[in-house]
Amino acid sequence: MKKNIAMIILITIFTKGMGFVREIALTYFYGATAVSDVYLIAQTIPSTLFALIGTGLATTFIPIFNRIQKEEGDKSALRFSSNVINLVMVFCTVLVLLVLLFTPQVVKLFASGFQGDTLRLAISFTRISVFGIYFTALLYILNAYLQLKNEFTIPALVSLPMNLVLILFYGAASKFGDVLLAYGIFFSILIQFLFILPSVIKNRFRYRVVLERKNVYVRDLLILALPVVLGTSVNQLNVLVDKNIASSIVEGGISALNYADRLSGLVYGLFVIPVVTVIYPSISRMAVDRNQEGMGRVVNESIVAMSLLILPASVGAMVLARPIIEFLFMRGEFDTSAAILTSEALYYYSFSMLAYGFRDVLTRVFYSNNDSKTPTTNAMIGVLLNIVLNIVLSRFMGIGGLALATSISAIITACLLAISLHRKNFALGLKKSMSKIIRILLASLLMGGIAHTAHWILIEKTGSTWALLGAIFFVAVFYAGIIWLMKIEEVETMVTMMKSKWMKLRKAGKK
Repeated sequence: MKKNIAMIILITIFTKGMGFVREIALTYFYGATAVSDVYLIAQTIPSTLFALIGTGLATTFIPIFNRIQKEEGDKSALRFSSNVINLVMVFCTVLVLLVLLFTPQVVKLFASGFQGDTLRLAISFTRISVFGIYFTALLYILNAYLQLKNEFTIPALVSLPMNLVLILFYGAASKFGDVLLAYGIFFSILIQFLFILPSVIKNRFRYRVVLERKNVYVRDLLILALPVVLGTSVNQLNVLVDKNIASSIVEGGISALNYADRLSGLVYGLFVIPVVTVIYPSISRMAVDRNQEGMGRVVNESIVAMSLLILPASVGAMVLARPIIEFLFMRGEFDTSAAILTSEALYYYSFSMLAYGFRDVLTRVFYSNNDSKTPTTNAMIGVLLNIVLNIVLSRFMGIGGLALATSISAIITACLLAISLHRKNFALGLKKSMSKIIRILLASLLMGGIAHTAHWILIEKTGSTWALLGAIFFVAVFYAGIIWLMKIEEVETMVTMMKSKWMKLRKAGKK
């Protein structure tokens, strides 16, 4: 499991690096402007609409598939998979037709601040990008299937061809017409499906033409997925509120929020997604076998490992928000006002980085035990709070208020999940992990103070770029040293593993 997590982190570092090249390309050609806002809305609409059901299906597909495989064997599990795909394709067709019929209303739902030419451009973009819903749906299900087969490499690499396609279309659109941005959205989703298809076939997936709405396992999946779908719906409602308010605050507000969210999402993608992706099939099997002790061990190790990496990244993003944004994006059409908006949003998003990790790990514990109602109820409370805070804080803090509202609600949701676990007597031993996390937090805060001081000293002597890079390098070494001195068990385990691998490489080299 640890090897799989390490492998996915390495792949994610590479793919997220490409993701930032993509974001830099978008800021270079379009900055934080009305066109970039329209593009981001057209990109958001299909993914958001299908997320209402896709997240629920992908999340509950894994435990149901494991159950069918154990009770009836591989053939029935594969038949169930095909049945789910076919039912989802029917749903997607209905969804596409509704969007095509009511495109102006859908766009207004996502960005009520759009008017005139901006609104017309958003409508034309959406009518092209909406067809990507079909392939988005297939990606949800087939990626879950690959995870069940312990195939994590291809799903982790899936964003690579997507990023390459989008970068090509950004350049082409800037020369030959903005409408190519919409075609770029569609083809970027299509290329992901084509990329994973050979691996799906290699892992013995056999598609069948079957459409059984009354199948008992489909019924169980829908019952289990319904609370997740409701929770996702509330989450997407929050996305709608965020983008609507941002579109009314300032031109380029949607883009600024998006760029900051992508940066905070880098930490999430590097240190949360690999962990959750690998542990979920494992704890799902443990739940079937009623192995609560093993589940507790895996969850605690995962939470501490994430904290070791996320907490220093969060503090670093707060302290160095403005220089990070300027270093990554300050070129082309991305100007000083865009940098100020984006860095403000990044600062407030950084408070919730670890909360999202906790939330996703603890949620998977509930799902593995066939309880999707509890995390959904907690998520609904968090999102409703987020919407209220969005409305209130944005009046006083603008774009920063939207980001802060998101962080506060994420922290509260994670706390509610931990409380719910305790009430349901899931003995995961989280108290032991919390003592370690407090020590990691103290080390991270000390690191943040040193980062601020180092950057302030270096910028006078070396300039902004080298000051940022120098400060990051210096505090990374400092943090590694202080964490090692704290004698945290997970750190010692990681160091032992690295020493063992190094010795094996040396022995192999001598041979």
